Amino acid sequence: MNRKGILVVVSGFSGVGKGTLMKLLTERYSQYALSISATTRKPRPGEVDGREYFFKSREEFEGLIAADQLIEYASYCDNYYGTPREYVETQMAEGRDVILEIEIQGALKVREQYPDALLLFVMPPDAGTLEKRLRDRGSEDEEVIRRRLARAVEESEYAPEYEYMIINDDLEQSMENVHRLIESQHNKINRNMDFVKEIQSELKDIAKGE
Repeated sequence: MNRKGILVVVSGFSGVGKGTLMKLLTERYSQYALSISATTRKPRPGEVDGREYFFKSREEFEGLIAADQLIEYASYCDNYYGTPREYVETQMAEGRDVILEIEIQGALKVREQYPDALLLFVMPPDAGTLEKRLRDRGSEDEEVIRRRLARAVEESEYAPEYEYMIINDDLEQSMENVHRLIESQHNKINRNMDFVKEIQSELKDIAKGE
């Protein structure tokens, strides 16, 4: 039975640790491919173009939109973020599970195009932990931190749109929870109808004595 790739959409508040969580998952299990988003925001210290993001100018990004080369795109804190189409579809065709770590606006757009996508929302154990993680990054000033916290209030309203939540308290345990959820999707009947029909046909032949 051929294993078909699953599209997994992961969202969560800024600072919740979803990037670290997905990095650990893809390092631990070879069947996952982490899609690299394009963005117009400036690189943070240590980030490399083509590794964390494809860093684009606003003009370059709008060119991708015009050429329909993005599955989705959204504006967040005055910057564009988007998912390149070709990479995602190629990886899924090769049987790899593709993880999109994207904002809520983009996640809902992806679900419109890929109804079978698995949507996961990463939560902090409590609000105080989220604020601490934002401050501990040390890469943003007070105004930006406050904007991200205000944005988190808005984003929390959309959590019910997702299928599962992952509480990112213990990193290792959270990663294994994500892995188990994705693996369980592969066994859904509606994802395996070709195999079900094959078994049905074989059973009919056996029952007829063929």
